[in-house]
Amino acid sequence: MVPTALALLLAAAPAAPAAAAPPTAEELARRVQATYERTRDLEARFTQTYAYVGAGRRQVSRGTLKVKKPGMMRWDYEAPEPKVVAVTGRRLVQYEPEERQAYVDERFDASAMSAAVTFLLGAGDLAREFHLSLADGGRLRLVPREPDPRVASVVLEVGPGGEVLGTTVTDGAGNENRLAFEAVRRNAGLADAAFEVKLPPDVRRLGPGK
Repeated sequence: MVPTALALLLAAAPAAPAAAAPPTAEELARRVQATYERTRDLEARFTQTYAYVGAGRRQVSRGTLKVKKPGMMRWDYEAPEPKVVAVTGRRLVQYEPEERQAYVDERFDASAMSAAVTFLLGAGDLAREFHLSLADGGRLRLVPREPDPRVASVVLEVGPGGEVLGTTVTDGAGNENRLAFEAVRRNAGLADAAFEVKLPPDVRRLGPGK
């Protein structure tokens, strides 16, 4: 039998390369860890969706996030109402302009922040502090090794370079706090002044000792 042209082409075609195996949970965690250890500062836009399971409602917020090592983080909420939450070393400020009040703690214990947040500052160790597994879609699922009512699990959507594109934190009550990041810039040289919150003199101050 004379081979057909199609059969000849198929016979001559090289074998298709085997598909690369998807990364394991441990590999994803190492990529994330390495990316944030190399990150000196970070700026991004975020969309936050908080789902209250008990009340059956959701709240969507938007704004910008700034992070700088060591120990500086600032969230500027633009919607649904303006709010600033900033940590600079031992100082925590939460400023609500429309309420004309600010909570200020000059002795803030940064270790009180969950490792789900502190890894952005390069302070957390994902493999040491969490049990690692894969969630649907190849996402990285983290479960705290030590019980923590604030965090039952964290799911990270990880980009090809180890960057975190989104997070979903579920607390002990089942509430979900989802963050999606976009327009991310790393190592742009953010000044320390970008994390300072200048409060108007007539703002009501709350906090320890107030």
